[in-house]
Amino acid sequence: MSIKEEIIELKEELEVTIVAHFYQKDEVFNMADFTGDSLELAKFASKDKNPNLIFCGVGFMGQSVKILAPKKRVMMPRIACCAMAKMIDVDYYRQNVQILEQSGINKEDIMPVTYINSSAEVKAEVGKMGGYVCTSSNAKIIIKRALQSGKKILFVPDKCLGQNIAIDMGLKSCVVGDGNDPRDADIICYNGFCSVHQLFELEDIEFYRKKFPGILIVTHPECKPEVCAKSDFVGSTSQIIKYIKELPLEQKVAVGTEYNMVNRLREKNTYVLSSTKPECPTMNETRLEDLRDTLLSIKRGEYANEINISEETRRYAFEALNRMFEI
Repeated sequence: MSIKEEIIELKEELEVTIVAHFYQKDEVFNMADFTGDSLELAKFASKDKNPNLIFCGVGFMGQSVKILAPKKRVMMPRIACCAMAKMIDVDYYRQNVQILEQSGINKEDIMPVTYINSSAEVKAEVGKMGGYVCTSSNAKIIIKRALQSGKKILFVPDKCLGQNIAIDMGLKSCVVGDGNDPRDADIICYNGFCSVHQLFELEDIEFYRKKFPGILIVTHPECKPEVCAKSDFVGSTSQIIKYIKELPLEQKVAVGTEYNMVNRLREKNTYVLSSTKPECPTMNETRLEDLRDTLLSIKRGEYANEINISEETRRYAFEALNRMFEI
């Protein structure tokens, strides 16, 4: 029996749902009951009726499900860590708040917004300060609401998403520690980034425009601001998929986001906006063998790689997430 056949048999036997992020390898992606971006998966999984959930993605995604559905058993074939989420922890977060205080901004005048690509612990710190979680698709909406507080926005951890939203809204931004006075900025960004989306350069855009006149350039807002500024469309994972699916098949398009997703978008006339393969190393840690082994652990009652969060952390992180859902 093949590993794939084992997985199918175990899925039929156990009360379990498998979800997979768009960036997963095809072999894993194709075994999922539901696929999507991080927010879609968290919302689906929290409402799923099966008591057991296997999340094929990275750590913060499994945590998001546990925050929203604490009674559900959430397991991950590999508890891989998003490189961006790893760039910030509670200590770094508090240090950045202190830096702003030393710059003359009172803590009470800071409104934190964290990208969903962050740990439950960081989300909880944001929740304690009355802040919000956002995704790449709703960041502008969330920041608009947060600005109504009259406070400075501290945006963590992705500086590129924060800067791109500021540009789109006609606001001033800075990065903590970049030498600029944060008191002059509307959005103050933490100095984090996505290692995959940092690969895309202006030279890549110039190359494709020269090679294929009329080609469309599509990028994710985790890309550098100068790259997004030269793009024809900038959007979240789900927005990119929708945009490209609505294009005529003969329309050439170069896409600046993770390789696995780009590779399955269309059969032809779709290119990766990079001379190297922009593959997320942690997203690609999950293998079919890991998925099978996790299912076997459920069968044995062992629940390998189960996600657990303290109730205090979960409560405050839920507050930050729920503020986003309310909007």
